[in-house]
Amino acid sequence: MRLFAALDPPSDTAHALRRAVDRGRGHAPGLRWADSGEWHLTLVFLGEVEESLLPALDEALGREARAHRPFHITAEGWGSFPGDLRRASVLWAGLGGDTASLRALADGLRAAAAGVGVPVEHRAYVPHITVARSRPARDLTGTADALGALPGRRWRVREAHLVESRPEREDRYRTVRTWELGWEADPTRPPERSAS
Repeated sequence: MRLFAALDPPSDTAHALRRAVDRGRGHAPGLRWADSGEWHLTLVFLGEVEESLLPALDEALGREARAHRPFHITAEGWGSFPGDLRRASVLWAGLGGDTASLRALADGLRAAAAGVGVPVEHRAYVPHITVARSRPARDLTGTADALGALPGRRWRVREAHLVESRPEREDRYRTVRTWELGWEADPTRPPERSAS
């Protein structure tokens, strides 16, 4: 199975992204725009994972997710990866807010996967949501400018997903497993009193 761990943006964030992307589409002919139902924030790409490793991977990733408290991030700004002869250029929405917690979660999941024998990439983590690709590669800076300001949409990250990538299928991404992030007390409830 070809797998990755990811976060899904909530519907209000996806709606704000969709409005901005719709404004910019006319300024960028020839781009392959990602369907908004497929938008996600990749935490760690796992690639092809042997079936025999799946139970250990599930347990390790779940344990790691539970070790992280929920946190807030915000979709804000646009950027691009330039691409080259082998890779498409990528246009993306950036992330702000508690990016330290986001990176800690991504790093922890990467280490957990490596710990059970899944080879993972060790390049710098750039949190983003891919909205379009260009092949052949080209400069997408002007397209990012044409999309205009992205109104920051803050969302609370409470869970992470293990997703199967099936490029040949119409339903390209399928959530295989969901893990809740670690328990956190409800700040609106008073603390329980111990019995005396």
